[in-house]
Amino acid sequence: MFGFLKRKKRELLSPVDGQVVDITEIPDEVFSQKMVGDGVAINPASGTFCAPIGGTVSKIFSTNHAFSIRNDKDLEVMVHIGLDTVALEGKGFERLVEEGAKVNAGDPVIEADLAYLSEHAKSTITPVIISESSDVKQIDKSLHIVKQGDVVMVAE
Repeated sequence: MFGFLKRKKRELLSPVDGQVVDITEIPDEVFSQKMVGDGVAINPASGTFCAPIGGTVSKIFSTNHAFSIRNDKDLEVMVHIGLDTVALEGKGFERLVEEGAKVNAGDPVIEADLAYLSEHAKSTITPVIISESSDVKQIDKSLHIVKQGDVVMVAE
């Protein structure tokens, strides 16, 4: 009856092939305790990390280990490739787009050398986080093996 009052569902795509795990299983308190927002993590099986939503690349860290995309409305999503990867000072990462670029969901953003990361980083597990500033009341999560582009979260 009051369908116009229902919150719009927004799909977030997997940025990479891999196994989705619950955010609480990330071996890093900042992510597992949802200090920067809620989401999922992916154990990546490939090195091309793509936009989980369409929008503007709002941030790419100078070390290329993480990026955020903001859609045209009220959703911002961060992809943080690996744990403690900022210490690698950009080694093992190649930026494919620049900050401020408009991207579609599924467009490649960062290429990472998973073999290098596996050897030099704490973990390659990749948190995909909906920032706390996003207007989200509920997140439905899909915890399974995914291909890049599969739906991993639906935000309401």
